[in-house]
Amino acid sequence: MDPASSAPATNPSESRAFRRWLKKASLVTGLGLTAEERERYLEEQKHVRCEKWKTELSSYSPPVVFMLKHLRLSGCAVPPSNIVCGSCDSTRSGGFHPSGVIVLCQGHFGSKRHMQDTLTHELIHMYDHCKFNVDWYNLRHHACSEIRANSLSGDCRFMREIGRGNASFSKQHQACVRRRAILSVRENPKCPDEAAAERAVNEVWESCFNDTRPFDEANLLIKEAPIRGQQTFPVWKDGKEGIV
Repeated sequence: MDPASSAPATNPSESRAFRRWLKKASLVTGLGLTAEERERYLEEQKHVRCEKWKTELSSYSPPVVFMLKHLRLSGCAVPPSNIVCGSCDSTRSGGFHPSGVIVLCQGHFGSKRHMQDTLTHELIHMYDHCKFNVDWYNLRHHACSEIRANSLSGDCRFMREIGRGNASFSKQHQACVRRRAILSVRENPKCPDEAAAERAVNEVWESCFNDTRPFDEANLLIKEAPIRGQQTFPVWKDGKEGIV
């Protein structure tokens, strides 16, 4: 008798591989899961993707690497543990705390480039806090950092504004920076109303919009380069060949 023919047939429903596949299918499709289990799985996947992109950007993204370098040179090195992926409300994609922590809102990034802009934005806030002793409850201080972060990070590039429905061919960049700075200052607990936020932005606009540190300190050159199969993005270079 052939031993193979006499072996008991394996029930697919009892196979470990089949059970793993079935669990994976349930997680992906949501079939057989409670709403809470499905939500927990999706949140875990967002966290994994956020951590992966954070690591890649910190190592390979020219504007992020550039800012991390200049923070280190300023005596405010940013360890990876101080950049945290977490859940946030629907109104923001990231945030900076004066204690030296950056939060990336893990469910709000449609692309790695979006995360790059957000991380660069928050690193500029961190740089300002390190170099200029910013008082975040002073509306003029807050307004200045918001102007710089929105202007220098890529948050107001033309295609981002088209996606927001705010495209304009006349001073589009300035309009975006001003609008977003006012919105941020308006959320400051010391800001009484939108008029006060707008006034603070207007009072510091000229000097802060034209302040491009640390980029102007490095004989900055900008060109387009690919990022791991995605769209092109600016390469920041310290006046020499090669990425910082």
